[in-house]
Amino acid sequence: MSFFKKLKESLSTQTEQVTEKFKGGLSKTRDSFVGAMNELMMEYRTVDEEFFEELEDILIAADVGVNTVMELVDELREEALRRNIKDSVNIQPLITEKLSELLVRSEQETKINMQDGELTVILVVGVNGVGKTTSIGKLANKFKQEGKKVMLAAGDTFRAGAIEQLEVWGERTDVDVIKQQAGSDPAAVMFDAVQKAKSRGADVLLCDTAGRLQNKVNLMKELEKVKRVLTREIPDAPHEVLLVLDATTGQNALSQAKIFKEVTEVTGIVLTKLDGTAKGGIVLAIRNELDIPVKYVGLGESVDDLQEFVAEQYVNGLFADIIEDAEAREESS
Repeated sequence: MSFFKKLKESLSTQTEQVTEKFKGGLSKTRDSFVGAMNELMMEYRTVDEEFFEELEDILIAADVGVNTVMELVDELREEALRRNIKDSVNIQPLITEKLSELLVRSEQETKINMQDGELTVILVVGVNGVGKTTSIGKLANKFKQEGKKVMLAAGDTFRAGAIEQLEVWGERTDVDVIKQQAGSDPAAVMFDAVQKAKSRGADVLLCDTAGRLQNKVNLMKELEKVKRVLTREIPDAPHEVLLVLDATTGQNALSQAKIFKEVTEVTGIVLTKLDGTAKGGIVLAIRNELDIPVKYVGLGESVDDLQEFVAEQYVNGLFADIIEDAEAREESS
């Protein structure tokens, strides 16, 4: 079975609503990237070294990441030679196929590590301004819609207004927020939150944290202390450490991810504002260069626009036109 038929089969098992969300959310990246690809195909009818050099520039401009681009283009050169592809139009499906292979490792890695019948503790980290508190609110709404009892822990006790912002989301989603006064020890907030989450029979505890990067040592100490308190109360906690990144910041998001990966064990990425950027290739750079799965993506402003990341949906949303053309050629041949 060809790559495109497999992709179509996989997409057919998912809802049309999700497919449209990904298509709509990736429209800026698709218009920019596919537009540049089409220009490349018109300029270069045959696959040669100049073609690959131009392709490198297009992928780098889409924020796929220099290291990822170099690896990818080297693979494309070898595969084009092996398959004897000389026409630039015929290499488009191969480019799509190779990009998707970077993302698809296993379906399970993008799932949240939910504890069956026990409290699941999710620590949410990230710098100020990336949409961390908003993402927590949207996750709370999502888990509540799934029938789970959710609570929030206001662990960002330093940023002015952070506790109040989380309380607004608590009211909006009708979930309890465990807080202390501004300037309190975040670890003390987490201890209190775990005790209350247990006593109230919560299924999920979402923990906000301070987003300061100015002093990496302080950040490390604070996160280590918070994790130590959580682990003492629940041996396997936190069950997830989700890093929130702003897709519109491109390579800066990759730099932030590298720092947080150094200071704590990040298990997944929440990539916000993917719908607001023409450089959605950052998903590929994060996955390939940091080996951290993207678990959620922000595809709009509304409360239900934080979507579970599905690699096939991302590939389809980015390359819908190319995929349709390839399918038509397969059927006619």
